[in-house]
Amino acid sequence: MKKSEIKFTVTFDENNVPETINWSASDTQGENSTKAIMVAFWDAQERNSLRLDLWTKKMMVDEMMLFYHQSLHSMADAFERATGKSGAATAMRDLADHLSEK
Repeated sequence: MKKSEIKFTVTFDENNVPETINWSASDTQGENSTKAIMVAFWDAQERNSLRLDLWTKKMMVDEMMLFYHQSLHSMADAFERATGKSGAATAMRDLADHLSEK
């Protein structure tokens, strides 16, 4: 069985605001930097999602808006692949597009 490990390293300022976010994976080479991450976990026992959302001070508002728009579209794509519910996925994409217009 193949295993892969993903590691996040976050450097915080004196106010606990992320300054840098780096990540690496055991099946990739080197360390990569990013301005934001969103990770969601499903807690089956509690039937609840657990989220880890971090962004650095360098993440501009327009970048954040694009990041969320693309993430919502990606979630809709994944939802459709996982469930086959194309109508719900289309509604999610429509919501993402509507929000991006605001």
